[in-house]
This record gives sequence, structure tokens and C-alpha cells, in this order.
Amino acid sequence: MQKIELLAPCGNMESFYAALLGGCDAVYLAGYEFGARKYAGNFSMEELQEVIQVAHLYGVKVYITVNTMIYESEVVSFLHYIDELVLFHPDALIIEDIGMFDLIHQRYPDLELHASTQMHLHNQSGVQFAKQIGFQRAVIARETSIEEIKKIRQEVDLPLEVFCHGALCISYSGQCLMSSMIGGRSGNRGTCTQCCRLPYQLETESGKQIDQGYLLSTRDLNTLEYIGELIEAGVDSIKIEGRMKRPEYVYYVTSLYRKAIDSYLQFQQVKITEEEIKNLKKIFHRKFTKGFLFHDRMDHFSNPERPNHIGIPVGKVISFHHSTVQIKLSDSVQIHDGLRILGKKDVGTVLNEFYRKNQRVYEAKKGEIITFKIHGSVSIGDQVVKTTDAALMQEIQLYLKESKRKVPIMGTCICHIGQPLQVTVTDQEHTLTITSKEVLQKAKTRAVTKQELKQKLAQLNDTVYTFQELKVVGEEGFIPMSKINAFRREMVEQLNQVRLERKAHQKQVYQRERIEHQEKQVYKTGLFYEEETYQKDQKKFEQVYLEEPLYQKYCQDPKVILKLDSVMTQYPACENTVLISEYGSLMHYSNFITNHTFNIANSYAVRFLEAMGAKRVTVSLECSTEQIKDIYEAYQKRYQQVPPLEVVIETRPLVMTLKYPLLKQYGQKKGFLVQNHEKYPILQKEETTQIYFSREIQRKIPEGISLTTRVER
Repeated sequence: MQKIELLAPCGNMESFYAALLGGCDAVYLAGYEFGARKYAGNFSMEELQEVIQVAHLYGVKVYITVNTMIYESEVVSFLHYIDELVLFHPDALIIEDIGMFDLIHQRYPDLELHASTQMHLHNQSGVQFAKQIGFQRAVIARETSIEEIKKIRQEVDLPLEVFCHGALCISYSGQCLMSSMIGGRSGNRGTCTQCCRLPYQLETESGKQIDQGYLLSTRDLNTLEYIGELIEAGVDSIKIEGRMKRPEYVYYVTSLYRKAIDSYLQFQQVKITEEEIKNLKKIFHRKFTKGFLFHDRMDHFSNPERPNHIGIPVGKVISFHHSTVQIKLSDSVQIHDGLRILGKKDVGTVLNEFYRKNQRVYEAKKGEIITFKIHGSVSIGDQVVKTTDAALMQEIQLYLKESKRKVPIMGTCICHIGQPLQVTVTDQEHTLTITSKEVLQKAKTRAVTKQELKQKLAQLNDTVYTFQELKVVGEEGFIPMSKINAFRREMVEQLNQVRLERKAHQKQVYQRERIEHQEKQVYKTGLFYEEETYQKDQKKFEQVYLEEPLYQKYCQDPKVILKLDSVMTQYPACENTVLISEYGSLMHYSNFITNHTFNIANSYAVRFLEAMGAKRVTVSLECSTEQIKDIYEAYQKRYQQVPPLEVVIETRPLVMTLKYPLLKQYGQKKGFLVQNHEKYPILQKEETTQIYFSREIQRKIPEGISLTTRVER
């Protein structure tokens, strides 16, 4: 049965050591720049070097996330960062930006690169493309079903990484512009404001409110009971989300998935107790879902009541008077537990002081009534949840402080009078034979016994190793204890050296030759969603993009181009030019233009897609006028020609693409999300829900340059 990799998140050094103790096979983390979780603690270059060295001693792999969209002005510093990283020998880099992938792949052809979930690889075609261009792993979109993953596994020989636990994005990763459009903080740049965790009202087209709450806030993914299915499906790595979580969370979640994997591999069933699941809920959850991965019901996918950690129920309010609340407990509590009372307005508190029958106590059990002070107002009948279990946190913290992961080794020491000691040691991957500098002498008074020698050699507390088995064979004689200690240190140093040994990466030269542009490059284009708008305005444009079925009606017009979605389940045959919106489409069309959904922000990405066959490359909607000019000038300088760029200058942008059928459950096809008087149009399509920005945006074309412009209506 295939062994599956357990991949844990690390936002800081404490979380890294917590992940190690939890039993991970690999960790993923970021430096201070270019990672998709900029508000995690992240790591300095010195810390990254330490993490990689320590992890490799333990046989744990380290994947560095550089999975953000890179602007042209950042390319030099980005490459400098990569040049420093490769000196530390990370096991792989996780990449989103296709231009930076091409640059790194050519610069360091033997460096392993993984396609980030931000690349929106959601089907077989996308993964096939990733393999074709040189990625060595694909991080599959969270919306991908287990059946599709099995299909990909059977058809594409590329390792697959799948999210198994933690926070979910409501939108397809890499396809969300909401945070960027609202506040200029981009999810594609690691600074997402989590707009999906805000409250919204839902209105019909006519303006009637039909629901309200945290309508875009997803539950947390939990696939513990499905680990067997993931293993049997051939998934290579399961990934825990949580680089912004506390070390206690990282440890506990990692340890449970370690237990689930090991129990399934040994017994063909997952052995996780109810108490462990209960503790997991105490650590953090927003309710759990098995997600799109295992086809959870849609009413089990989101949590519209609350966007934050909800803990476990521990009681209900039975009285409230002058800031004093009484609660009848349905579960135990103790001093320093964190509680939240769920009402019209939630009230949180820490049980630093509470009473039972007018007596101050430090713990209370199910069925008992406790009294304590709060700041705020609550109502009789309000539910009380425990959001922090002080005893559990203390237990984990103590374990993290006092425990140390160990690498099991086996060894045999051969002893003969008049000869050096010789130890052969193995960690199951490497086998070394170490010879002492001193010979074993015939004892004049008392010999060093085999047991004493074994005890001395096995004193590895200050190392990462522990002897699972150590045999001492041969004769007993005399050798000074100080020499035995030195011999043991030599054994450890040599074992460290072989476990840390990595081949140096040889830097190569990036090369993308100039491509002669045979046809006119600059057009005025228009994208139309409604037939009425197309009929009214199409004459103003030299090329027109239309979606199905409108395209079929007007495809005889030579200036009409088929526009494809960013979530493709089937690829329609088309010999004419198509506007594509995701990477899988590159496996099906040779005559295409790439849409802004590719998140293109630098000239290297433009040139790479052009090499793949793109006639034009549409720049990301997140690029400013100055950044567009930077791309243009860098390309022109490098290739001595005008780049084939397209820029959307007027649009009401699609800011979220959801697999979640938000409107369908209300029997609606169109509607609005409303937040702070801003109205975001929603369109329910067959396979997806599309959320548009509250207003149109316009961009200026940089002065003095020539490129294709697009208006979307």
C-alpha cells in the first residue's frame, strides 16, 4: 500500500518544532516575502537555513512557498531571494507565477518545483499541462472531487498534493479578486483581508432581502475519517492548512492525521477516538465539512451564523442580572477556560474567577451551575461554548516544551583486543561504518563491559537519534571513557553529514528567443455577456468575445471569438481563436488568447505564454498603469519588439468564482450580495456561482505604448 506524505504548515519557528513533534513527513513555510500568507510570522533567511538543516536531520522535507503574483519591478529581488534559498537546499519551491516558474526552471533545472493551488489546477488537463512544462507536483484545487483526483492519478504521472484539513476559500484559489478590489490587499499577493468572513445580506434582483449572515464563510475541512480513501486514490501528499495558526493547533492536528494515516496503513481502518475529535474542536474549528472533495451537502459547507472558532457547547444561560451570569453546564469547565456566550451579540470571557453555590471553585462538572461576571449583555437560553480548554492547552504546551522527536537507528559495535572499535550504524536509508582512533586494549584491572560500552554509545540525548537496537559483539577490554565519548560524537557527526548531504544546484542561463509577430497586434476588443449589449455596441470593436451559447449564434462573424470559463468541465471543439481562462485549456487549443484570470504581472509570464502559443496575453486586473508600463518596457528591451499585451480598461470585474451554489438553494438565478451599502451582483451558472464587483472600474493606458484594449459589458 502506498505511503502518503503528511504535510504540515509552519508560520514560525515554534510551529515548525510543533509540526516535527506531531509526526509530519514534510513542512511548508515562507520567508518574509513572496508567500501567500504574508500575515503569518514567516521566517528570516537565517531561520529558513536552520529549519531546512534541522528538518533534513529528521528526514523531513521542506517546501518553501513563493506562491504569489510577481510584479516586474520585483523580479530582480525575487531572483536574489531564490538564489539565496537554493544554497540552503529546500526540497521544493511552491510556485504560482508562471513567468517565475519558467525563470526558475531554466535557471535551476534540477530544483523541484510544485504548482501551487493558486494556479487553479482543477482537472486532468490542468495537471497534464503542469507535468508537460516541468512541474514535479501539482497542488490540486480544493474544489476537486475524489473521483476527479482518481481520474487524474490514473491518467497523469505527476505527484498530487491535496488539502485535507483547515480553512477553505469560498472562491476557487487564484480566481478571487474581492479583497484586492475592495481594499487593495490581494489574495494573489498574500495579503487577503478575508472578505468572505464578513456578514452580507442576500437580495433578489428586485431588491427583496431573502437571507443575511456570514453567507460566504466556509466551515473548516476535516477528512480524518476519509484518509483511507485518499491513500487508496493514490494521493501522494495530504496538506494541512494553517500557517497562521498557533503551534498547539499545528501539533494537535498533525498528530491526529499522523495517527489516522498510521492506523489505516497498519489496520486498514482509521482509529481516532471521540475524545480526540472533541479535543480537535476545542483547538479550533468553524464547524467541520468534508468539502467538495467528498461531496458534503451544501448546507454543511458554509457556516452563516459565525465566521470564527466556535469551540464545543458547555451549557446555557439560566439567569443574568447586573453583569452576573449563571450557566447550567452540559460539560465540564475549569479555571482559565475561554468561553463565549452566543446571543444577538456574542460575549467572550475567560474564567479567571467563578463560583458554585457561592463558593469560589476551580472546576465544575456537567449538570452543575456556575456564576461569573461578564462585560456585555446576554439572554436566558443563550448557548455557551468553550473556545479555549486551559488544561488541554497546558498539556500540549508542556509536551512541546519537554519532548523531542527522535530518528530511530540501528547499530552493531564489533570489539576485538588490539583493534579499533568498529560501529556499523543505519537509519534505514544510509549505512555507515565508523572506526575508532583508539584500539581496545587488554584490561590490566577491570574491563569495560559490553553493557557499559552499549550504554555509553547509546547516550544520544543531545542528538536527533535514538538506538532502536544496538548490539555489542566480540571481546571485552579497556578503552578510556573519554575515547568512547569521542567515538560516539564521531558517529553522530558522520551520520549528520550523510543525512544533510545534498548536491549543489548549478545555475543556468534563462533563454527565451524572440518570436516574430506575423500579424497585427493591436486591437480594440469588447467582451459582451448579453445579446442586447452585443447588438448595440459590437460595431465599436475590431474583435468581440462571446460566451456560449451566444457565440454559436454569431460565430460566422470573423471578428467574434469564443470566450471560455475559468472552470472548465468540458472543452468544446473550436478551430478559431479562443479566449481561455485557465491552464487546462492550453492542452486543447493552439490558437488562443489568455484572459486576465491567469494573473499575469511580469514580462517573463507574457513571454512564456507566448511560447506556448498565445496570440495575446491579458494582463492581470490587479496591475496598475505603471506596472503595465513596466511589463511593456521590460519585454520590449529584452526582445526588441512590442509585446502582445491586452489590457482590460473598463469592466465590472468578476471577483469570485464559486463551486458553491449560493443562489440555487433559494431558487434564484440572479441576485445581489449587500455589505456596507455596496451591492455585488451574483449570477448562478450551471457549474459555478459568479460574484461581480459592486461597480465598474476603469484603467488608464500607459502613455506612449501600443497594446490591445478591452471593454467588458
